[in-house]
Amino acid sequence: MVIIYTSPGCASCRKAKQWLKDNHIEFVEMNIFSSVLKESEIKYLLSRCENGTEDIISVRSKAFHSLKKGIDDYSTKELVTLIQKNPSILKRPILLSENSLVVGYDDDEITTMTPVAMRKSAEETAYPGTITDIPSSREDSSQPSLQFHSF
Repeated sequence: MVIIYTSPGCASCRKAKQWLKDNHIEFVEMNIFSSVLKESEIKYLLSRCENGTEDIISVRSKAFHSLKKGIDDYSTKELVTLIQKNPSILKRPILLSENSLVVGYDDDEITTMTPVAMRKSAEETAYPGTITDIPSSREDSSQPSLQFHSF
């Protein structure tokens, strides 16, 4: 299950939702403007950021530029309150699953939202075996022979 944080009129949000639908991935959409994000939700999102708050905070947004101090000058509690009052400072979409956090829409990165079981099934369908180098028994040993092995 994926939670996708969106906003109305966001083209990247529409692309991400369509990708999830096309790939038969269940999701719950959370419009960041129609309901206030809970403190625990925001803290969890922040805890999943690998590179700090700028993973999910849009430092180029008008809301961010109107701030009186830099993003690193806010305590966690202040940052939570800031996001609750100004959700437009969040980058969008934010896709959250048990194993992945993806911010924005990127054709390659969004594939991390594919559940492991679906990924394995797709790989087995596309690649039902592997090709392994086997030492050649031919006289021309400069060209290794390849043999296909099924699992």
